[in-house]
Amino acid sequence: MINERKALMLALLLAAAPACVLAQAPPATPLQAQPAPADAATPARVPWSSLTPQQQQLLGPVAQHWEALPASRQQALARGSERWLNMNPAQRSMARQRFQQWRQLTPQQRQTLRNRWQKFKALPSQQQQAIRRSFREFQRLPPWRRRMLRQQWQQATPAQRQLMMQRAQQMRRERQMMPLRRLQPMMRAPGRRPRG
Repeated sequence: MINERKALMLALLLAAAPACVLAQAPPATPLQAQPAPADAATPARVPWSSLTPQQQQLLGPVAQHWEALPASRQQALARGSERWLNMNPAQRSMARQRFQQWRQLTPQQRQTLRNRWQKFKALPSQQQQAIRRSFREFQRLPPWRRRMLRQQWQQATPAQRQLMMQRAQQMRRERQMMPLRRLQPMMRAPGRRPRG
């Protein structure tokens, strides 16, 4: 029964999995620490000369028309290039793989992921952390188990998915109570002997 509940909880997390993958926020960069322009709605432009030589080399293909790019695009490219340069080879390989997966998505699928990301970012930080933890647990499962859980989630009706979510919440509450149950025998009043 517990394995079934755990499976249902993990299946539930599959709906949020794409958002969780994107939720691994990069550390703050110097570009993000720049003071905001007078008009906060207008992003600040990134001068080519402010990029490191490594960033300039990486962004070489856009160097000729850098000044023509919108400020928001300049900022995104600068942040992305900085992240890329700080990745190890395994992380770069994973990033390439995810980029290929993104390119294969339809515009509607991309928009769905963007919407999920926005919903995720709107959650309280405690809920975001819980989702990230659950996603890491899901990632530790064997591939065959993850495939099975994805299929169960995809084949479930909205009512079944709601039931799966309710069971997952109940399991989470029970799991939080488990340490208290273990401590109860130790918390007996001194001098009282357990029956037996």
